[in-house]
Amino acid sequence: MQGRVFFQPPDGWVGDVIPFARDGELNLFYLHEQRETPKPGTSWSLAVTRDLLDVEDHGTALPHGTDGDADFNAYTGSVVRDANGGYHLFYTGQNPAVRGADGAPLQLVMHATGEGDLTSWTKHPEHTFGAGEGYETADWRDPFVFFDEPGGMWRMLITARHTEGPERRRGVIAQYQSSDLVAWERTAPFWDPRRHVAHECPEVFALGEWWYLVYSEFSDAFTTRYRMARDPRGPWTAPVRDTVDGRAYYAAKSADWNGRRIFAGWIASREGDTDDGAWQWAGTLSLVEARQNADGTLAFAVPAEILDSFGREVPTGLAPTVLSAPDGHRVAVGTETLPEQYVLRAEFTVAPGTAEYGLVLHASADGDRGYVIRLEPRRGRMVLDRWPRRRTGDAQWQISGDVPHLVELERPADLSGGTHTLEVLAEGDLAVIVLDRQVCLSTRLYDLRGGRAGFFVTDGTAELRGLELRVRGDHS
Repeated sequence: MQGRVFFQPPDGWVGDVIPFARDGELNLFYLHEQRETPKPGTSWSLAVTRDLLDVEDHGTALPHGTDGDADFNAYTGSVVRDANGGYHLFYTGQNPAVRGADGAPLQLVMHATGEGDLTSWTKHPEHTFGAGEGYETADWRDPFVFFDEPGGMWRMLITARHTEGPERRRGVIAQYQSSDLVAWERTAPFWDPRRHVAHECPEVFALGEWWYLVYSEFSDAFTTRYRMARDPRGPWTAPVRDTVDGRAYYAAKSADWNGRRIFAGWIASREGDTDDGAWQWAGTLSLVEARQNADGTLAFAVPAEILDSFGREVPTGLAPTVLSAPDGHRVAVGTETLPEQYVLRAEFTVAPGTAEYGLVLHASADGDRGYVIRLEPRRGRMVLDRWPRRRTGDAQWQISGDVPHLVELERPADLSGGTHTLEVLAEGDLAVIVLDRQVCLSTRLYDLRGGRAGFFVTDGTAELRGLELRVRGDHS
């Protein structure tokens, strides 16, 4: 494999990412998850890139505390630079042995400062503070700090929960303010929808005339969402497609890097390294770029630098073709095996009324086995499916046929037009699927490797106008 696209430390996994841009560098702090038993403390590590392609690991940036410290686990937060050039790192401190009145481990907001070396920080435990009255002490994390220029104050957003209300809907983004980044005063909640268990890893930023609130939903679904407003004080509204990606891409936060909005999150691994395994916490770093549409909504895609690094075209054995199945299913499959690392780009024209069409990845020669990227205009969605499905027995009907597609891998999409483009970035068991440079779907593809590329249509007519497979360097 010619150089990895997706970064992962050699001795662990990437947890929540805290991006911080400076002097052309995108500094990617991340929670270093080691999955050892007994669990060691969690530290912040730092990976750095200047081009979104080459990522250099700088090792531990903020070490976790000792067994008796409040920050035995140093969890998610944010980094800012003050008016005098000093650096401030705010983070979550947690120690399973330090418990609150409710018996659950405390979560605390903690502070460290630095002079510019982003791997050297001085902790200030005297600045630590926990949840105020009316907030649960065990959910007080992910401090995000930004400067409110109109108000002339620093503001801090905190993932929190009310002590009262339905158990599953107490989530709130608490808010504090400060003039010096040391003394913090409680203010009214920043966002209080009474909808989710919690709103993890919150952040706000502005693009043009719009402000965006980003958070990771820890509730009915595990996904990163955003809201829009004309003012950072709200009111916030939900766009029709309010997610950054799907179930597998979590805790994504962003930074303004050279005038571009780059999101950094992790693609979760699955237990047992199998498609049917449960999603795990932490995974592999993945970068996604957000662009602003004319109506203020955000489009998400793989950064062009990454796609363009796949410079050599190789054959698929699948020529442009039209498939028509007004009341049935047809599939065409290439003759060449897909490599371990590739970018696949497909252009489609679809007839009105067509029910389903798309690509099959790592397919068998007859197209009946593989991963299916299915575009469904009638339902306004893109889904990832797999055949064969999980089997519950040996009989013909015991193939999980009542499952509509691979659970939780669905993305809403505008498929009303007659032409659409799919791009797939794949590396080993990782894949990011992008529709029309608007909609991302990240995933793991464990069970089926090799195989071919295919094109299909169900109950309608579609044309595969072009299919381009590219690899990096001399890789084949």
